[in-house]
Amino acid sequence: MANVDHYRLSPSDLAPDFCLQDSEGSTVCLSGLRGKRVVLYFYPKDNTPGCTSQACEYNEIYEKLRSLGVELLGVSPDSIDSHQKFMSQFNLTFRLLSDPTKEVLVAYGAYGEKKNYGKVYEGVIRSSFVISPDGKIEAAFYNVKAKGNAQRVLDYLLAH
Repeated sequence: MANVDHYRLSPSDLAPDFCLQDSEGSTVCLSGLRGKRVVLYFYPKDNTPGCTSQACEYNEIYEKLRSLGVELLGVSPDSIDSHQKFMSQFNLTFRLLSDPTKEVLVAYGAYGEKKNYGKVYEGVIRSSFVISPDGKIEAAFYNVKAKGNAQRVLDYLLAH
């Protein structure tokens, strides 16, 4: 896979459209959510400490997001089966999408070169996006920390 570390989406860019399967096997297309604001967040792996805390924090604010008319979608390369188990174990109520080919991750600049303890490798770059009702990037948060990411996104939405 090519190094896409340099690629980033910016506010006013058109959000790359996609169609991915959710944990129930239904197809979710970004274009089908036009007219709504969407929070789209990318995370590395179901049922790992950071990803679990991030998902649980998003779950805690999910009703607030819905009251603001915002759709929340989490995306990782994990399988639908993995998502089902993750959602069940932690009572997650929002949709998780499966991107096993990593095409959507790459399109959003959320997959590329990472460094951990001096080791360089390619992987998921934890990222969050706010997409406007007309399908444009409102805000792009790259290399976010799992803890506090949901609140940071909510704070952005409340301020804008």
